[in-house]
Amino acid sequence: MAKEPILSAKDVEIQFSLRGKILKAIRRCSLDLYEGETLAIVGESGSGKSVFTKSFLGMLDANGSITGGTIMYEGTDISKYTAEKDWLTIRGKKISMVMQDPMTSLNPLKKIGKQIQESIELNQGIKGEAARKLAIEMLKKVGIPDAERRANQYPHEFSGGMRQRVVIAIAVACRPQILICDEPTTALDVTIQAQILDLIRALQRELNMTVIYITHDLGVVANVADRVAVMYAGQIVEYGMVNEIFYDAWHPYTWALLSSLPQLGVKGEDLPTIDGTPPNLFYEVKGDAFAPRNQQALAIDFEEEPPFFDVSETHKAKTWYLDPRAPKIEQPASIKKLREQMRK
Repeated sequence: MAKEPILSAKDVEIQFSLRGKILKAIRRCSLDLYEGETLAIVGESGSGKSVFTKSFLGMLDANGSITGGTIMYEGTDISKYTAEKDWLTIRGKKISMVMQDPMTSLNPLKKIGKQIQESIELNQGIKGEAARKLAIEMLKKVGIPDAERRANQYPHEFSGGMRQRVVIAIAVACRPQILICDEPTTALDVTIQAQILDLIRALQRELNMTVIYITHDLGVVANVADRVAVMYAGQIVEYGMVNEIFYDAWHPYTWALLSSLPQLGVKGEDLPTIDGTPPNLFYEVKGDAFAPRNQQALAIDFEEEPPFFDVSETHKAKTWYLDPRAPKIEQPASIKKLREQMRK
């Protein structure tokens, strides 16, 4: 993409101190984010998706810190922020987040309308009755009927889908430039999932937001994303346009994720699974972190970490398979099957 990114993370490192030991949760992770796009970050639990994006708005746990790299936003390296007052100039106002569990995101002792009103008063400087009216407008915008009455109710009086709409209303009440959605549909049934995704898409168009989805659901990714970044063991290992990742992936971890898609299953046969477990990030990772789980790993995968290789102008993968010196390795049948399905 020729245009300039609105946020650019370069070689970010994040570590946590746990019981006297250091966990390197994010290892030299880089990502550019462009205006108006929808980026999906995918990977299994523990890959670092949420930790990485929480660093964009100063929401790391108290025992976590950014120890390397830069996060450039509006000409400033926000990774160097340490004071809460600095983060408050960004969090909510410019970058906002929808958490994955709406019940724990909402205060059970406060009325819904009041919680949205507080967000507006804190970030927009609008007070009192004007903020209350704006809160009710936001409830209407996210599709909650009888908003005036529902604003006076508590979270337990709402269904899971309605609570998620409220959390989205709080997140977008201040019209942020970037909205991060952390597993926004995980706890919802399929029909409600579709409604929430449609709602986020409509709000994105209306408010001209850039949206980051954090998910392990490749079905969601296929429906909403313009670009996809695949994370494994604290690193982005492949990224590209959504069609490039689904139909021409090259990192063996991306192959393993795509091969597990239920749509590729054959009746009477087990779905493929990924053998082994992710590396222990309390210890230094040598070579390609996925190598011990990859049955086609090259000898160099265990010795040296691969750089990114270009698949196309918009598609890069961090794998020795793409090195001109590497033996020719064919994409698995599942990737070819996806490509054939797309052509049909």
